[in-house]
Amino acid sequence: MGVAKVPAVLWLLLGVVVTFGVAVSPAQASRATHYDFFIKETNVTRLCREKTILAVNGQFPGPTIYARKGDVVVVNVYNQGDKNITIHWHGVDQPRNPWSDGPEYITQCPIQPGANFTYRIIISEEEGTLWWHAHSDFDRATVHGAIVIHPKRGTTYPYKKPHKDIPIILGEWWNEDVNHLLEEVKRTGGDVNPSDANTINGQPGDLFPCSRDGTFKVPVEHGKTYLLRIINAGLTNEMFFAVAGHRLTVVGTDGRYLKPFTVDHIMISPGQTMNALLVADRATDGSCNSRYYMAARTFASNTQIDFNNSTATAVVEYADAPRSAAAPDFPALPAVDDIAAATAYTARLRSLVTEDHPVDVPARVDEHMLVTIAINLLPCAPNATCEGPNGNRLAASLNNVSFASPTVDILDAYYRSIRGVYETDFPDRPPFVFNFTDGLGLPESFTKKGTKVKVLEYGTVVEVVFQDTGILGAESHPMHLHGFSFYVVGRGFGNFDQIKDPATYNLVDPPYQNTVSVPKAGWAAIRFRAANPGVWFMHCHFDRHTVWGMDTVFIVKDGKTPEAKMMPRPPNMPKC
Repeated sequence: MGVAKVPAVLWLLLGVVVTFGVAVSPAQASRATHYDFFIKETNVTRLCREKTILAVNGQFPGPTIYARKGDVVVVNVYNQGDKNITIHWHGVDQPRNPWSDGPEYITQCPIQPGANFTYRIIISEEEGTLWWHAHSDFDRATVHGAIVIHPKRGTTYPYKKPHKDIPIILGEWWNEDVNHLLEEVKRTGGDVNPSDANTINGQPGDLFPCSRDGTFKVPVEHGKTYLLRIINAGLTNEMFFAVAGHRLTVVGTDGRYLKPFTVDHIMISPGQTMNALLVADRATDGSCNSRYYMAARTFASNTQIDFNNSTATAVVEYADAPRSAAAPDFPALPAVDDIAAATAYTARLRSLVTEDHPVDVPARVDEHMLVTIAINLLPCAPNATCEGPNGNRLAASLNNVSFASPTVDILDAYYRSIRGVYETDFPDRPPFVFNFTDGLGLPESFTKKGTKVKVLEYGTVVEVVFQDTGILGAESHPMHLHGFSFYVVGRGFGNFDQIKDPATYNLVDPPYQNTVSVPKAGWAAIRFRAANPGVWFMHCHFDRHTVWGMDTVFIVKDGKTPEAKMMPRPPNMPKC
């Protein structure tokens, strides 16, 4: 299969200047619209042992993509590994272009070993920090990187331009091969072993054995302001993050601006990004330490589940201060189970709302959906041995439907009217109503598998209320929607009350996100306008939950005008 070529005339029309390679600086961003990603096995050493991982261009984390608002970025992905893979451009709406969205068997068949595929990434209204990652199996544990989107030329940030951008990617490390781990989970129906370490930019940091030499360093100079572009790329852990001796001013999330607010720590869920300004204001005359830890610790909303209770570190170093012989100062982080701290932080996220960055919160809703989130069971196959509760298989569901991934991608099936790949009856409400968050009187924990989707007319305003349940244990869930950002208009604890709770909605300046953390034993309400035709995945960003079936798909039909219709199918889509 060849690389999809963009006609030269189109390049001229777009004003695109193509440069090859990935080593680009922010100053080159408006010109650097072409990247080559070579995915292949790479040997790295962490926690005293060498391991073979999949990586892009031999880098872990992978290369940063730089762009400006309104750019089109073309990425040629060459699969030189030994397994199928896809790449997703997390938080990029991809208007009318689901063909380049990336989730395997949803919008494309995977790129097979030895093949390549060209993604066309259309950056429309996004500005800030997004990221890219593999969207196949557990590959995104090591196949991921940042997307830095600067303002259009002639415009600027809604705050003083920082001295430097610093991507900070929070992740997790397993000593075991993650895909062997996944295959074992699929075989036995048991849970995924917790990761062995949290990481900052691929490194566990000083608190782990054999790790000090690789600890990520952030050199700063007194009086300068740095923009930390923080990404949670972890597969299983929400995280608290802080920098010793410095407060952080949060100014953006998920590629959108926020009303600035200053905190001692942040809480960030898998899939989310946070932009935070750090002012290097510590004394450099020798009266203070010149080194400060930045640290990321797991936030576990349900400590009854096995989790990685560890803290990753990096070091902020004042380059213009005498080097201190003392250990770096350590930040105060909330306790691993501090739900109140996580809730208080999330409540402060509010859209900026200015003339240059307005909001458009839908006041009228056409389709109301109440979607219950649950960990469930499936029966063990006859004559098999399963390691889930009571000898069954662990599963997960939305509205008691455990999503079954097809073997032909749903987008192709929709585009070509192929029957039998999916059903269009994903329910708007759970099959029965109960006290969702109470540990007593919960219904049977078994679910059923199905490839069910929700079909929307173009322009429909949708409200989805995600409701956590206590089936097999309540916990928070980072729910991510492809193809759209949405307004998080409300959240709360307990059972959603459709009469009382809408009165508490924020319809003035709610955050505009693509991943929302649904609180443990609580609910979160989102609104979006379905004005992006195509096939769009919605799933929990805890990867084991995605694999277990905590997913569904929205199909948004074409509108009436050419600008409201899905782009034609590219000729070189991968084959299943």
